Amino acid sequence: MTAPDADAPATGENPEIDSPSAPRRQYPSRRDVHGHRTDTRGIPIVTGAFRAITGAVPSVGQNGSSRTPPTPANGTPTAAGSGADVPPSGTDLPANEAETTPGEPAVTEQTLLVRLLGERRLALGATRRAQVLGWVGTIVVTLLAAVTRLWELGRPGSLVFDETYYVKDAYTLGREGTERQWPEDPNPAFEAGDVDSYLDQAAYVVHPPVGKWMIWLGMEAGGGPANPFAWRLASAVVGILAVLLLVRIARRLFSSTVMGLAAGFLLAIDGEAIVHSRVALLDQFLMFWVLVAFGCLLLDREQSRRRLAAGVGSVLEAGGTVARFGPRGLGFRWWRLAAGIALGLACGVKWSGLWFVAVFGLLTVLWDLTARQRAGIRHGWLQSLALDAPLAFLQIVPVAVVTYVGSWTSWIVGKDGYYRTWAADHPDEAVSWMPDWLASLWYYHQQMFGFHTGLNSDHAYASHPLGWIVQWRPTSFFWERSAAGENGCPPDGGACAVAVSAIGNPLLWFLAAIAIVVTIVLGVWLRDWRALAVLSGTIAGWAPWFFYSERTIFTFYSIVFTPWVILTLLYPMVVALERTRHRSGRGGTLAVIAGVLLTITAVSVAFYPFWSAMQVPYDYWREVIRFQNWI
Repeated sequence: MTAPDADAPATGENPEIDSPSAPRRQYPSRRDVHGHRTDTRGIPIVTGAFRAITGAVPSVGQNGSSRTPPTPANGTPTAAGSGADVPPSGTDLPANEAETTPGEPAVTEQTLLVRLLGERRLALGATRRAQVLGWVGTIVVTLLAAVTRLWELGRPGSLVFDETYYVKDAYTLGREGTERQWPEDPNPAFEAGDVDSYLDQAAYVVHPPVGKWMIWLGMEAGGGPANPFAWRLASAVVGILAVLLLVRIARRLFSSTVMGLAAGFLLAIDGEAIVHSRVALLDQFLMFWVLVAFGCLLLDREQSRRRLAAGVGSVLEAGGTVARFGPRGLGFRWWRLAAGIALGLACGVKWSGLWFVAVFGLLTVLWDLTARQRAGIRHGWLQSLALDAPLAFLQIVPVAVVTYVGSWTSWIVGKDGYYRTWAADHPDEAVSWMPDWLASLWYYHQQMFGFHTGLNSDHAYASHPLGWIVQWRPTSFFWERSAAGENGCPPDGGACAVAVSAIGNPLLWFLAAIAIVVTIVLGVWLRDWRALAVLSGTIAGWAPWFFYSERTIFTFYSIVFTPWVILTLLYPMVVALERTRHRSGRGGTLAVIAGVLLTITAVSVAFYPFWSAMQVPYDYWREVIRFQNWI
């Protein structure tokens, strides 16, 4: 049975590909080593980091000829993955990587682009109609996110859960330049509008300032600190932008407008994403900045591969060879620099952003390595490690460090921040070669690190990270029960309940937990670069917490990797569509996917009152919140 070509257009999946006006590429035919007719597209099957690193791809010599014998063919056409890197063992090499015959077309920039990015990615948005439809769909999904996040944003009108820290810290940070202490039990007065009762003493805070600066900007734009809507405005705006970003990221990642819209839609209706968009906690801002970094690196991957194709193509067209080494540099990587800045801002929200620096840094180096191998450069892996990896380090790590330190500017230039004068007050203990401000900042960070690693107090909602992926023990941010006739509860009915529960859509997260296993299997079997990409955020945002499972941690930390949970859920669906593209089972595949999305939507509708502090009958709350561990 013939497997589908994953780089070829998918009927019904991409409007820009299905359009009659979409450009169609014509490819001359040739014969492979067994005399079978093949084309000269050179479309890969799937990503293969292992095969690329070990030199599975033969090098391209002058005029595109191969300097190594072709892999034995089994005569069976194979599927191509979107943006794939290498063919699996036992299949024909792409025609422009096998031994050429007289008169065969040479490798060009265009054929290299197909190898490096995949034909479906190159065809995405190829027509004006496709571009318009893609952006119209993006806007519609983003508007849905805006409605679910902005509607009655000021409800409840009191500080919920850790808002008691971050809202007041954000206000004094913006007002005074550093966080200030508050008198005992300040919340009732603050909620009533008395927002200036803070003390003239610096507060000991254990998180960097970026997230609090963003909360303060939202308060300034939303009407001031006395307005609950303003407390949460920045979180809502960031949550809306995250949906827009995920649509465009998934669209590019999967080479599919439809699957991009599906990703954004799922983030728009998921409970973790909605709740964190409606409360002023820091984790929402951490999620946003690491998602920005991921999007920048995805753009960098494409831009660098286009540059590589142009560089190799120009050498070959001039009669040169890239058999051993290809172009030395790929130009200045502005998108990767932007990723370094975004990762620095992520660390400036919470230190757990450091794990994303490590994982995303390795990911972008691996993408460079496979690109050079995929272009047919025999020693591309060596060149990548010698050139690309050091440059990637310089554009990400030092940039992130400088950005992070810069986020402390108000503390540095001031003199009344907590521990700001520690070095001057303790000259014998401070590091002698450091400026006083840096020595004081370093000491402050040592104290913060000790606090975080030693945090092991009991908490009713503390949870082991193993349960996060199925939302086993969600965090209750707010709960209120009112008798009939009280607090707006109808007098002619029973009791009412108001809740804000940070629980993701249970069906979505349960299916995503299964999809993680499926994605790992598919990634190994297909050697598909997208599998590692969709898992990367979950690896960085979830796996490290297993090392700190003894300290007090919460399920709501999972908001940081929620976008990648959604991408992982969709990945097996994307593969299923690609492999049934030309088969009768495609309709059934689409029906199953549509059924899953509709069922997830129905669950979100049922849970939305408990994500938005909507007052509902108490009996309804008991009916939906069925499990004791959800309470």
